[in-house]
Amino acid sequence: MKRASHSVYDTSYHLVWAPKYRKWVLQGEIRQRVKELFEEIAGHDGFEMKELEVAKDHVHVFLGFPPRYSIAKVVGILKAVSAREVRKEFPKVKDELWGGEFWEDGYFAQTVGDEVATEMITRYVRFHEQRAEAPEQLKLI
Repeated sequence: MKRASHSVYDTSYHLVWAPKYRKWVLQGEIRQRVKELFEEIAGHDGFEMKELEVAKDHVHVFLGFPPRYSIAKVVGILKAVSAREVRKEFPKVKDELWGGEFWEDGYFAQTVGDEVATEMITRYVRFHEQRAEAPEQLKLI
């Protein structure tokens, strides 16, 4: 349980979104920088980052935040700040994302309510990260 000045809460959300056009721009230094930015933003705004995976073409964010924020506001903060910083630090990304936007407009949001669901989401995000690092070999026979 977390406490704020006028509330006690226990919230967890699984959020997923992608770069514009689902381009594979989240690689190398950009991937690492997006992770760092999300962690910095979380610390600054009082979000609890539980798990984070940045794949080549989308991100999984599992976090908790105070009830004074809406899901849309949290996603907006994470997207806006990270997009601004990535475009500033990596101007070459504009070559891939010609429209001027870094992230797609939409996102997936799932509330996670209990210990079992929390564990399932944590395992899913970790499994996704491991799979991205060592993709499965296709079996012909």
